[in-house]
Amino acid sequence: MDAELMERLLPTGAIRAMDGWRAGPGARYAAGAGAHSVKYVPAHWSGIEPWPDGLSDRSQAGAVTISRAQVAEVVREAVRGGRQAEALVASYVWGQGRIGYGPHRLKDILAEPNVADALASADAALREDGATAAYGVLYRAVRGLGPAFFTKLLYFLGLTMDAAATPRALILDQRVARVVRAHATRIGLEAGLASASDVATWTWSDGGWTPHRYEVYLRWITASAEQLVSAGIGWPASSPDLLELALFDGVWDPTT
Repeated sequence: MDAELMERLLPTGAIRAMDGWRAGPGARYAAGAGAHSVKYVPAHWSGIEPWPDGLSDRSQAGAVTISRAQVAEVVREAVRGGRQAEALVASYVWGQGRIGYGPHRLKDILAEPNVADALASADAALREDGATAAYGVLYRAVRGLGPAFFTKLLYFLGLTMDAAATPRALILDQRVARVVRAHATRIGLEAGLASASDVATWTWSDGGWTPHRYEVYLRWITASAEQLVSAGIGWPASSPDLLELALFDGVWDPTT
């Protein structure tokens, strides 16, 4: 099924959906995914340490907006000072947004005795060996820190690198995995694989993806983004994260 996934990439319907999104709601991302923003309430994170200077002061009780580009800058400053825990905080706050249980979960993660070493090792692995190796470092390494959130950290760490290895680290979460699952099921059935639905449900589950599964995801989404560039719809080059955002936003439904 993985071979079929890489062979068939995005169908015509997906390309049309991406074109319509790019010309409509996605127009604000003409230069890439950096403008994608979320809201968070700084005061809700009052118990979190260390708190990056680049995030809003936690005396603010109202919601504030932060973009991917802004998080990348906070992470860049943290990495320069060897403060990977601050990089995790910035990416986690962005990933949770206004969800109320986020601060409690992050506090528990930061209290894990091995978290500092794991974060530093993942940062080094990303720079030296690439995204899949860094994923392998964090996979089941820190209690409470699952792939849906540590891939956000890896993504932002990758944005701080002058010459990131290919494929780039990208976010993989439940919503994106479900789109890929539906697509894999469809192409598997079209290829005559009777067990396509069961296999896709197992390999593209709602979480716990293995390093191999993350590697497959990176290769597929990177190749699919290049396909969109070649399709002549104005898709920005070198923007696989924009495709990730579109899948997260539900721009394309593979079941229709």
